[in-house]
Amino acid sequence: MFGVESTSDLHFAVCSDKLSKGLEEQMKRFLNEHPGTQLIIIDTLKMVREGKDDSYSYAKDYDDIGKLKKFADSHRICLLIVHHTRKQNSDDKFEMISGTNGLLGCADGAMILHKKDRYDINATLEVIGRDIAGQKLYLIHEQDHLTWQVEREDTEPYKQPPDPILISISNFVTEVHPQWYGSPSDLAALLNTDIKPNKLTKHLNVNASRLLEKHSIQYECKARHEGRRISLRFIHSDP
Repeated sequence: MFGVESTSDLHFAVCSDKLSKGLEEQMKRFLNEHPGTQLIIIDTLKMVREGKDDSYSYAKDYDDIGKLKKFADSHRICLLIVHHTRKQNSDDKFEMISGTNGLLGCADGAMILHKKDRYDINATLEVIGRDIAGQKLYLIHEQDHLTWQVEREDTEPYKQPPDPILISISNFVTEVHPQWYGSPSDLAALLNTDIKPNKLTKHLNVNASRLLEKHSIQYECKARHEGRRISLRFIHSDP
């Protein structure tokens, strides 16, 4: 790497074990050898996870990040996890994170770096977190030193835009009509949307926690003998 020859505090591991199958012990041994460590970077999350892409769910995403968060908290270090985004664009850039909202639901914060195209020297860094105000930084790539420099930043805190699909669901899954059950095609027809049934289920997989937190509706999608079936249930809030 460029510019790291003068430091003795930067260490690399070219391979690692899977999460819960040796990775934690590997990091623990490193911390014992280097007790002053404050930051560990995992590049990338995909490389340390078990299971196939189609086996991931909100619960699985939350559980995987939960294990890493527990390790970071118990050793009082920062654990920075590099993860990929989807190719499709979105008004809410954090919906572009590959996987479900379980990743964001457990992590202390997230940063999305995105560019208009791969050759652009300008980029935007959006940041959200539990203990920080959401912000958007506009960056330019400094070619000589291979660094990103902040040109300016938005002063307005990040606000997640409304989701028309979730709002439409909340209009018919209510306290009066608390349950709905059917196929993704049935739901797409009911919502009167052009979105394909498979894209609809992916959208709801990503936004399951948001649907529950914002609209008190619990979402499940399970494979049945007759095909995939979606269950939507209104959850009464505690008094």
